[in-house]
Formats: sequence, C-alpha cells, structure tokens
Amino acid sequence: MTRRYRAVDFYRGHPEDVGQGDVPWSQMARDSVLLRAVSNWREDSEVWLRGSFDRLPETVRVNPLRADRDWTEGWLKRIGSKRIAWFGEPGSAWELPFERGSADGEVKQVLNALHETGRLTRQEASSMLPVLALGARPGHVVLDMCASPGSKTTQIAEHLGDSGLVLANEIVNSRVNMLVTNVQRHSSRSMAVIHHDGRHLPRVPESGFDRILVDAPCTGSGTTRKNPDVWGRWLPSGGRSLHDLQVALLTKASALLKPGGRIVYSTCSLDPVEDEAVVAEVLRSSDSMSLLPTSPLLAGVPGEQGRAEWSTIDDEGAPSEEEVPNSMLPPEEEDIAKQLALCMRVWNDSIGGGGFFLAVLEKSSDAPSRPVPDNVSVLDSEDVKPDAANSPQPLPESLSSSVESTWGELSEDLWVRGKRLLLSTPEARVVWESSRSRRGGRIRVPGGRWRPLRVMHLGLNAAMLRDGEVERVVAGAARVLGPRLPGASCEVDGVLIDTLLEEGGAPIEGGVPGDIKGGLILVDSGNGDCLPVWVGGRISLMLGGSERLLLALQRGLTFNQNEGE
Repeated sequence: MTRRYRAVDFYRGHPEDVGQGDVPWSQMARDSVLLRAVSNWREDSEVWLRGSFDRLPETVRVNPLRADRDWTEGWLKRIGSKRIAWFGEPGSAWELPFERGSADGEVKQVLNALHETGRLTRQEASSMLPVLALGARPGHVVLDMCASPGSKTTQIAEHLGDSGLVLANEIVNSRVNMLVTNVQRHSSRSMAVIHHDGRHLPRVPESGFDRILVDAPCTGSGTTRKNPDVWGRWLPSGGRSLHDLQVALLTKASALLKPGGRIVYSTCSLDPVEDEAVVAEVLRSSDSMSLLPTSPLLAGVPGEQGRAEWSTIDDEGAPSEEEVPNSMLPPEEEDIAKQLALCMRVWNDSIGGGGFFLAVLEKSSDAPSRPVPDNVSVLDSEDVKPDAANSPQPLPESLSSSVESTWGELSEDLWVRGKRLLLSTPEARVVWESSRSRRGGRIRVPGGRWRPLRVMHLGLNAAMLRDGEVERVVAGAARVLGPRLPGASCEVDGVLIDTLLEEGGAPIEGGVPGDIKGGLILVDSGNGDCLPVWVGGRISLMLGGSERLLLALQRGLTFNQNEGE
C-alpha cells in the first residue's frame, strides 16, 4: 500500500542551503512543478510560495488527562511559548519560541521528558485540525483508519477521557510498532492498535463506529515547510496514482459508520484530485452520505471553502487535455458541486504552517441497514477459531482472586496479554463481546473474541505478572492506580518522596510498614503524588529518568538525570 510522504529527517538549514544536485532549496522551489501547479489553484501563487518555505516552528499539544497539566502549561509559558488560539478544549496547543527540532540545553531536556512521558505530544499545528473537526466524545467508539505514527490517535483519546474506545489501524508492520510505542507513551486507557489494510477492515463492531478519521495517504504537497524534498519530487501523477486508494478508504469508512455518525476525511495535499474529487466520488456512490460545513467546527482557523472546479495538470504543472477517469474530474452533478464548498482548504501561508484539506461527512440517521440474508446459520463458540495467543483477553478467573487479594479491588476493565495486566474501558469489553457475521451476514459468529480483528495492543499497561501473581504496578500506571488500590499502595510523608526522587532509594526504617515486600505505590499524604517502588532490603525507586526529572522539578528538587536512568 502506498503511504503518505512522512518526513523523518527535518530540514535544518537556510533557504540558500543546497538540496538535490547542489541546487539551493530556494531555486528548487521556484523551479518546481508544485509551484506551477499551485498557480492553477491560486492567482497569488507567489504569496503562497513565500509562506511555504521557512522551517516550521515547534508546536505541541498538552495532554488534558494528566493531573499536572497546569504545571506543563506553566512551563511552556515560562519559556516564551504562545497558546494557539483556535485550538479548543480538551487540552491546549502551543507554539514554542524556536524552530522545530532546535531546542537545546535544559529546555531540550525538559521538552523531551514531557514528550516521552505523554504530558505533551509534538505535532504540527495543522495536523491537529482533523480531530477537532471530528468531535469525538466520551463513550464514543472511534476508528482512526490510517493511524501511524499516532499523534491524531492520542488526540482522539484526549477527547474520550476514561470512556470510549479508539481503534488505531495501521497496515505496515514497522509502522504498527511505532504506533504502539506512541500509544503506550501517552498512557491512555481508551486506545487499541489493530493491524489491517484499511480497505478491507472487518465490520467489528457490527453496529458501526460513532466517528471515523480517514487521514489518507497522500503526496504531501502541503508539507514543504516540514519536508523540503517535496519541492523536487512532487508530481501531479503521484496524486492520480493515489486517488483510487483514497476513494476506497473513504468508501470503506462510509460502510463502517453508524447512522448519524461522522467521518473526517483529511490529507496534507493541495491537489483537488486527492481532495474534493475523492469526496465527490463517495457522495456520488452513496445516497446516505452528505457533507457538513467544516468552518463552524474549526472556529478561528483561517481556511477557505472547497472548490468545485479544477483542471487536469500534467507533470510539468500545466493544464492538460489528457484523459483521466471521470472520478478525477470536477463533478457534473450540481448538488455535489454545491456541497464541495462545505469542505475546507487550509493553505500554508494562511495558517503559518502546513497545508491541509478537510471534509466532514455525515451518514443520515435513517440510512438503511444491511439486508439480512434469508438463510442464516449461527456458529457455536467451539466452532470458531480462537483469538491469537498474544491478543489481549479479559482477566481470567484464574487470576481474578490473585489480583483482588493483592490490590484489594478488582476492576471490570482489566485485561491480560502475556505477562502484562492491562487497564481499558467498558467500551472495549462491549466490542469484544459483540456478535459479528461473515460471508455477507449468512453466518453469525458469537462474540467473546476479537477475531477477525488483529489487536496488537489495548489500553494502559497497568502491571507486570509473574507466576500468576501481580509482581508490580508499572510506572506509567502508578498515578492512575495508586489512589484506587489500598492493597497495593501506602501513604507516606512527602519527605520520603523527596528523598527517593533525589537519591533513588531510602532505608526501610520509618518509611513503610515492616511487613511489606515487593512492588508498592507510595502516595504523598500531602499532594497525592505517586511513586512506584520496590521494597526489599531498602526502598528502591522504580521510575525512569524522564518521569523522575519532571516530578523533581514540580517539587522544587534537583537531581542528575543521567544518574537516574
């Protein structure tokens, strides 16, 4: 499957630094096919060029699910960051006072720690727009169809809070690993990672999704400030080669959407063939889908309406009479042409960042359900192939008594995968338990399984298991579970918390009750800070360097981070 151009190495130089073949980037941009193509879409292409070249500023999104959000926002203010006005709740977004990737010294150290611990997410500002338009709410079941690297998935999770579920899908193996890493960093309960070709996603849950994000693979013509190589390699034929894939993804999303549900289709492309033409083709093929006005959903965002007219562009960037499929041409249907104005185009120069296209589609509440075949057979559970051995499963009875005796409380949202105990949401259990069908509905399959979904990760890593017993709560879950688990936590004086953060360990005497051994969460009796520790011959801090650094800073302490890692 062809994927969107996604930069790994960012341009760090001056516009006159050389690009391909020792040609300065500025000259490459001025001579580019992309600039000539933009002149067909805008009369002021020179204005666009001036706003499409300089490096992007560093922009971040603050995680509202973290209890220390106010401290994070205060730190951003202290280093001179400016809040992005059009970004609404939940959370906040900020533009930092330096270019992307150029932080240094203590600012770099703290910024990296905030990102690594999930308190904030580095994300290009325009990339935050699709989730704002999506309007996910607590309790929703959401599909992020093309999810990696995961910044939009984590943003969706921030809208869901501790209820709801977002299934983050990725087709490429290596990018699944990246997606899982970023989901785990964020430490949210409401995310699951699945591994499928988006065009062939199984219909699970069968009732459909409340919201679907299709951030489609594209040629990335709006990403010149992040990835200047686009100036030299972008061609209109690239968009035409992706068009059918983009249509197929959006068509599949329409089929998976609940009646009354919403899809956001987005790209970082400026080419109508990848944008309005895709939306028009899906509207043409579905009477139940219609466009919603995008602008009211993104108040304050400097965008313009979608277009209903465009020319076919050749690989020199000039209008062409070349024959292309009808789906790539402007719509002839008047009702579809009028609807396309409800889309939003965000140009690089208007937003001071990357270019983006967004369309918000809604399925009518009276959309017809799938027809039920005349002859339906229902399988018994024992006739269905079980889930893969490494897929998450609800906490089995064999572990329930052990967990309850260790923690003193048993959540219904606990799952097991290998040696890990996971904490998710009620909606994950609803999806797992739901029945499903195959062969066009002719065979009903009982729930109590993920299959045919391939689930690679679920929820928050809560604890490590050993020999059927809870060994210890992991650091990322300590702040969530500590106050709720009387059997796994102990209130202590703040002096002990400070000592552990500064020294990494402390004597047992006077610290914790003498009969406690093994993994424990210490809870500051003053402000509720939670530290995971191991109690053996002494009390040892079980906390990574980044988390330790931030907690120390919040408490006015100092320590050498290199010694803490």
